[in-house]
Amino acid sequence: MTMDHDDPPQNEALSERRHLVSMAFRMLGTVADAEDAVQETYIRWYRMSEEQRAAIEVPRAWLTRAASRVCLNVLASARHRREMYVGPWLPEPVPALAFATPSEGATDPLDRVTLDESVSTALLVVLESMTPAERVAFVLHDVFAMPFDEIAETVGRSPAACRQLATSARRRVQQSRSRRATHAEHEKVVKAFSAAARAGDIAGLIAVLDPNVVLRSDGGGIVTAARNPVFGIDKVARFIMGALHKRPHATIVEQDTPDGTGFAMWDDGRIFGIVTLDVMDGLVTDVRMMMNPYKLTLWK
Repeated sequence: MTMDHDDPPQNEALSERRHLVSMAFRMLGTVADAEDAVQETYIRWYRMSEEQRAAIEVPRAWLTRAASRVCLNVLASARHRREMYVGPWLPEPVPALAFATPSEGATDPLDRVTLDESVSTALLVVLESMTPAERVAFVLHDVFAMPFDEIAETVGRSPAACRQLATSARRRVQQSRSRRATHAEHEKVVKAFSAAARAGDIAGLIAVLDPNVVLRSDGGGIVTAARNPVFGIDKVARFIMGALHKRPHATIVEQDTPDGTGFAMWDDGRIFGIVTLDVMDGLVTDVRMMMNPYKLTLWK
């Protein structure tokens, strides 16, 4: 694929890669899927003739629509792929670092994704419960401020229908946010959880778990993880202690994430897990353990 660097539309198109990866990540939930979607978008761009590309007045708008359509197609097949996935599927956790301006020549995917609350694992889990059209409409409008008439061109529905999709999605997101603890409460509970886990204090751990707590661990069939969600205080506490007992030399390090403080788990100089927590009414309601090494590459 040859590139004419004197072609302004082409140069402008290439400069949009960070925006496209950022958008696709929120739609698809993993950096790898997002980059694949963006790659497919650029393949479509370069399949056009130079005359066709030059006729596009705003490459960003064309690329955004094309990438969104690719993501819609991926989301439509995602349910079947998730059914074949070994164990619970969780969105990829990302470090809580924001690179507002990519450094020159940067290759790290983090330099192409704007990281904020809209990429928290908790929010991405909520987005997973939506229909593909709801998810795309919400991301395009509420996160990237795209008007509904443009969204309509992407999802193949009327602007009014797209407004309804975004409203429905927003309602789910707001319900999730309304149950979330304040930052101070989250930090207090996380520190108590951390102290109990480090000390092997199962009674202390139980004290900070909600009666209906759920633990999900994503190993992707690559590493050992729970094949099914773990429910209830006693089972969750014992699962956590058992996981740590199997790695006696592991260290648990508090880690900033878009979900607030979580944990990075290290053993022999290598990260083997990221834990994020949801807190409500002073207790941990959800524990998410990402163990799949293919979803931990940004942390190394």
